[in-house]
Amino acid sequence: MSIAQKELVIIRSKSLSVIVPTYNESKNIVGILDSLRKHLPIGTDTEIIVVDDDSPDGTGNIVEEYAKNSKKENTQSVQIIHRKTERGLSSAILTGIKYAKGDAVVVMDGDFSHPPQTIPKMIEELQKSECDIVVASRYVNGGSVKGWPFRRKIISKGATKIARHGLGIKIKDPMSGFFAFKRNIINNIKFDAIGYKILLEILVKARGVKVKEIPYEFINRKEGSSKLDTSIAIDYVKSLWKLYRYGKTIREKEKRVSVRFLSKAGRFYTVGASGLLVNYLVSFLFGVVLSNLWYIYATMIGIVFSMTSNFILNKVWTFEDRDFNLKKTLRQYGLFLGFSGIGAIFQIFMIYILVETRHMNYSIALFVAVVIASVGNFILNKRWTFQEKVWS
Repeated sequence: MSIAQKELVIIRSKSLSVIVPTYNESKNIVGILDSLRKHLPIGTDTEIIVVDDDSPDGTGNIVEEYAKNSKKENTQSVQIIHRKTERGLSSAILTGIKYAKGDAVVVMDGDFSHPPQTIPKMIEELQKSECDIVVASRYVNGGSVKGWPFRRKIISKGATKIARHGLGIKIKDPMSGFFAFKRNIINNIKFDAIGYKILLEILVKARGVKVKEIPYEFINRKEGSSKLDTSIAIDYVKSLWKLYRYGKTIREKEKRVSVRFLSKAGRFYTVGASGLLVNYLVSFLFGVVLSNLWYIYATMIGIVFSMTSNFILNKVWTFEDRDFNLKKTLRQYGLFLGFSGIGAIFQIFMIYILVETRHMNYSIALFVAVVIASVGNFILNKRWTFQEKVWS
């Protein structure tokens, strides 16, 4: 980013564009537009842009009629962009940004999960904090999620952990779909627009930007249906891989051994976190959804799946070993399972010693044992399973 781009951009009080991508939001969109017009400053330089992906329920036509009426009332400008052939949330947002005139841009969903009354706070922070991006966060102090089932919370938390640690992102809610930014920070970014969270791509590619998180309460939609499905999950994985590869070209220029070591350690522990998610989902699948297996059997299957996925991800991603020669891979797999087992036994033994002989509080003993066992697990696998020097 050039020096000129890093300079604070003064946002005119009425130079604001709000992008609302929609697909089958006919039951929500009028209410959203009414609420936006109520909470946004009145003026011709404050605009609302709805980008509709040819919704079968007529969302685009509803907005078109609404836009005509708002023009007569001389309030905020409401525009509708009909996309007949393109699909996808990220690309819809980019289309909206292309047509936006504001120096500041707000991105939000059209299903009332993102409260419009939060936008003035976001814009205020964008101005007074001299930051480049303001993220409405579910996971900072004061933020929350309302109406999600436990399974959805687990999936969201897992995806967030993977994004934060796998891509080296510092903020607590990089998966938020509700954020504001100064338009100039994306001037030189080439977007892939894969998946449904374009904020991730901005955070990875707009290097050096200042980010501020403010809390808000995410409320699960009451009308319409969630867009989260298998294709969304696949797109998310593709997006993560693309962004990881992008970041890799920058990491490869890093000469400091300590940074490279910590980078691999971070990826190793991120894979471990993803293993917990795999364990839960597979155990739930076999114990509840597909069959009525005894919960112990279902859990054992979940453990096997998670350890296998951990091995594959660490081989390909953490240690970047793509040689899948059968003999070599089976040897590595055996070592990985062995070291994982040793780590588990060591953890249990250390907890017992600390609690029984040192009379340490269990929660503290658990933390100490997990840290030591996980560090040992990483170093053993780095040195012996994947044949790397420890300090490299």
